[in-house]
Amino acid sequence: MTNTENTAEQAYLDLCQRVIEEGEFRPDRTGTGTKSLFAPPQLRFDLSNDTFPLLTTKRVFLRGIIHELLWFVSGCTDGKKLSEKGIKIWDGNGSREFLDKVGLTSNREGDLGPVYGFQWRHFGADYKTCDDDYTGQGVDQLQEVIKKLKTNPYDRRIILSAWNPKDFNRMALPPCHMFCQFYVNFPANAKPKLSCQLYQRSCDLGLGVPFNIASYALLTKMIAHIVDMDCGEFIHTMGDAHVYLNHVEALNTQIKRTPTEFPKIQLKADRIAEIKTIDDFEYEDFEIIGYKPQKTIEMEMSV
Repeated sequence: MTNTENTAEQAYLDLCQRVIEEGEFRPDRTGTGTKSLFAPPQLRFDLSNDTFPLLTTKRVFLRGIIHELLWFVSGCTDGKKLSEKGIKIWDGNGSREFLDKVGLTSNREGDLGPVYGFQWRHFGADYKTCDDDYTGQGVDQLQEVIKKLKTNPYDRRIILSAWNPKDFNRMALPPCHMFCQFYVNFPANAKPKLSCQLYQRSCDLGLGVPFNIASYALLTKMIAHIVDMDCGEFIHTMGDAHVYLNHVEALNTQIKRTPTEFPKIQLKADRIAEIKTIDDFEYEDFEIIGYKPQKTIEMEMSV
């Protein structure tokens, strides 16, 4: 792949430019204001040969992506567990001020309510606090996905959903990346290939979407390892695709850059045989090869 052939990342940059130029101004809950388009063309990323779609036109916070995903997978909803690792991305939504503002006055600081991880691992369980033990409660959707991939990979119901309207009034923030479906291809004389399509209702193109792309690509790779498959594609389907007004200048800088080759991601050799379940993964297991991003571009997160 030469410097001009990363068409997947270029499609992301082209979408950012289109939203900035053609998007409708829309107010939003944060008070920042956005430019927005509804249901733009899908973004598609090839995950074969260990390819990892980590944007190259700016440095993406990979440590945060991995730790947050492992936090989701563990079923944890305590933002302080991430903050202790230096991952501050949920601090704003878990602050005393924010929780009080959204009516979660009884939640302790950092208790985000039944957000992503709880829905993935305990869908339908009665949420109390982030400190309670929910072992055996609710539907473990993530294990159901893995079971179906192993026993009936042609199933059209291999779905992981964080969208649970019953729990919205307990969540600090309803899920933005809300629903994904897994699909297996069976090429001749090769391992099955696992693909994932995400539907994301609310898409912060500047800060959130680069995270989401890498996170679901990594989740696909983790599941593929557990079910002994190769990876196919990650497909990103968006609803409200928006650029916050305070990100326009930064994105205009990024749009002018030329994408380079995506890095690769692998499991460390001494851990491959040891990782047998989705709960066995640890942060140190992942090795990124050939990530050469361009300069960091700062963007402020709207809360």
